[in-house]
Amino acid sequence: MSPNNDPHTRASVPLAPSLDPTLAAAHMPRQFRPLDWRVLWIGFVAMLLGGVVAVVAKVLTALIGLITNLAFYGRWSYDFSSPAGNHLGLWVIAVPAVGGLIVGVMARWGSRAIRGHGIPEAMEQVLLNESRIPPRITWLKPVSSAIAIGTGGPFGAEGPIIATGGALGSLIAQLMHVTADERKTLLAAGAAAGMAAVFSAPISAVLLAVELLLFERRARSLIPVALAATVGTGFRYVLEGNAPMFPMPVLATPTLSAIAAYIVLGVLVGVVSVWITKLTYAIEDHFEKLPIHWMWWPALGGIVVGIVGYYMPLTLGVGYTNISAVLSGTIGMSAMLALCLLKLLSWSVALGSGTSGGTLAPLFTIGGAMGGVLGMALASAAPWLHVDPHLAALVCMAAIFAGASRAFLTSVVFAFETTQQPHGLLPLLGACAAAYLVSGLMMRNTIMTEKIVRRGVRVPSDYAADYLDQIYVRDACSRNVVSLKADQTVIEVRQWLASQGANTKHQGFPVLDAHGQVVGVITRRQLYEANLDGNTSMQSLAKVAPIVVREDHTLREAADHMVEREVGRLVVVSKEKPHRMVGIITRGDLLVAHAQRLREARHASRHLDLGRKPAAP
Repeated sequence: MSPNNDPHTRASVPLAPSLDPTLAAAHMPRQFRPLDWRVLWIGFVAMLLGGVVAVVAKVLTALIGLITNLAFYGRWSYDFSSPAGNHLGLWVIAVPAVGGLIVGVMARWGSRAIRGHGIPEAMEQVLLNESRIPPRITWLKPVSSAIAIGTGGPFGAEGPIIATGGALGSLIAQLMHVTADERKTLLAAGAAAGMAAVFSAPISAVLLAVELLLFERRARSLIPVALAATVGTGFRYVLEGNAPMFPMPVLATPTLSAIAAYIVLGVLVGVVSVWITKLTYAIEDHFEKLPIHWMWWPALGGIVVGIVGYYMPLTLGVGYTNISAVLSGTIGMSAMLALCLLKLLSWSVALGSGTSGGTLAPLFTIGGAMGGVLGMALASAAPWLHVDPHLAALVCMAAIFAGASRAFLTSVVFAFETTQQPHGLLPLLGACAAAYLVSGLMMRNTIMTEKIVRRGVRVPSDYAADYLDQIYVRDACSRNVVSLKADQTVIEVRQWLASQGANTKHQGFPVLDAHGQVVGVITRRQLYEANLDGNTSMQSLAKVAPIVVREDHTLREAADHMVEREVGRLVVVSKEKPHRMVGIITRGDLLVAHAQRLREARHASRHLDLGRKPAAP
């Protein structure tokens, strides 16, 4: 075979030695098998982890209860009590300040990573550090959060438990011989088990892990996370019972006009969620400008928490009972409005000060109270809309989290699982979608990602299928390849290269025998530097077997093969006849393959023109 004269062809460049081409093609692993036996092992570990995290969640809530009872009532009890019934008077201002000071000391001499609500820090470890969370976070985070919440901090227990579960999953994975992907899966499994154990919401816990930690939806990661959430919820059933976390009156099927009103509420809440996110980080920025060490900031935030708590004790502590009261309608309109505004003030200042606590419960309280107020107002001013204030509170509770975090599916399913109200699903879906849309248009980052984006972390926002995994090598490779015949001599090929033709510019050439089968690859450098007789044949010189890929592999597998073998191009061989070359695939071909994806995403066109008249016969 003489050199091919097609000007649009590419040749193989062997940059690393290989096995026989048949073996290289046959043994190249399928990179994206949905499941394998290791998933069974990781799933088993995740189930054990789910049980441990559920017990840790119970211990943490008991610790919060103990600190709350000691700080506000002077008694030794593990009951999960609200600080709202305290009789400390003005002394209540000092309690959150002391708690903030202790947290500041723990952060200064323990780990600065315990500051904040934990999810952004876990995201950062997943994205930058292969899911390796320092072991000390496993106990520092829950203890510091228990102190902050137990002394009146306006946070939920779920954030620290999610962070602790993730840290525990990471710690266990670091003790095992696992890949970085499997370590990420166990981190997410621990976090999901923590959320499931607190709220008895296993499906939304899995969705939270997918939307905020895994950044993917693959069976090999989803199944262990689901198993961990299932076990965590099962332990909660045993320890706490299976009643809904936030009981409320049975909801009636909403009318079409009511659904439209709930979607409008979702739009409004989406705007509020953006404003809340910006307010929180603006407060944090102002703390950064203070001329004192950051260790003292939680104490200053605690003073604000105490002052607000003095005037409205309901703002102190976890506040799960407040959410239940708002959803069940046992709290008046003026009290809900005050709770909404003062909880926002207390929580945003405390979180901006860098203390340790969560975001879910405060956002649910703020959104639920706001929805309750708006629902009552609509029910009174426009009764023809048939808006249910209870459902309005539920819708806004979910929508504010959807807008602030953009965990869309998590928000919808969470509201359903914690109330067990099926008639709320349709309004929840519409309102959360509206809030997500408004938030995405108005704000680039979220309350979960703003902090780490400021540190230079690139956070994925879309979870799309791998485009390269959808295309076969046979559909993207170059078919007309510049190749050499095995019986050609060195002198012949050198003369051809010296002609400077269009096809002589390649750096390497596959060598084929008389039957068109690949026998090796030879480079320009070998041809010029080989100190051999000019009559030496190509077959004796082509001793480097080609790095090959079969035509039925995907471009994703080909790209991974290039990376693993440190080459820029692969010889493509037939599936039926592994020695027969059918083409060449290069890095350039991988880039060209994305052209169709870009066209589908960016090029708008009309394919059905209803206004066009048929041609005359």
